[in-house]
Amino acid sequence: MAIPWLQAETPLPPGSSALDEHSDAPGLLAAGGGLSIARLREAYSMGVFPWYSAGQPVLWWSPDPRMLLRTDDFRLSHSLRKTLRRFLRTPGCELRIDHDTPRVMASCAQTPREGQDGTWIVPEMRAAYGAWARAGDVHSVETWMDGELVGGLYGVNLGRMMFGESMFSHRTDASKIALAGLVAFCRWNGMPAIDCQQATGHLASLGAAPVPRAEFERLLRAQVARAPAPDWAYDFRMWSTLDLGVATASSAALPAHDLRA
Repeated sequence: MAIPWLQAETPLPPGSSALDEHSDAPGLLAAGGGLSIARLREAYSMGVFPWYSAGQPVLWWSPDPRMLLRTDDFRLSHSLRKTLRRFLRTPGCELRIDHDTPRVMASCAQTPREGQDGTWIVPEMRAAYGAWARAGDVHSVETWMDGELVGGLYGVNLGRMMFGESMFSHRTDASKIALAGLVAFCRWNGMPAIDCQQATGHLASLGAAPVPRAEFERLLRAQVARAPAPDWAYDFRMWSTLDLGVATASSAALPAHDLRA
């Protein structure tokens, strides 16, 4: 079965027309069409995302099932809970939101990963998502230690739906701290789910699970139609949603660095 080749003005086909599990590329939906902000918004609102390597055309995907992390299902292990408590109480340790999104994307693209040769975050993708970040739909959650960016993640937000794109870590658990921060932000702002796109054992260990495409698309339509979170900014009180056992009710006693976005 051939997939359609898109021109700039060609609408994306529905996700249900993607190649099935019996094909060589399950979930592949279409190719071409460019990476304009309008195209990206169209795609994500349908549950479609671009994923391709250097030398390939833009490839659009809609896998079935879809890996989804419902924020209420986030699995906070005993060791990660201890790590977060220590991080939040240590001077010089900060969680920042949208402080340096381009650098987070660059770090995600450049950090070596076991079993991977190269990156799907090719220069065209970085440029497109950088422009989308400036338009307000792409955000980063960042782990900083003593003024150094040591881990983080970036993703797309439409309405009250979050789409995770990539993460990196240059210190032990730095990306997990950022993910926990994102989950806390989502819970604080009534965002029930983070799209994880593809299944991995790491995501499953944190509470993500596969859901049928049709179920994912129903959830997506409902959440994209809602008004977005009023402010993508760090608020120490959001940690209260994870029940870490640290004081979050009042910011008056918190050190100033804990309040920086």
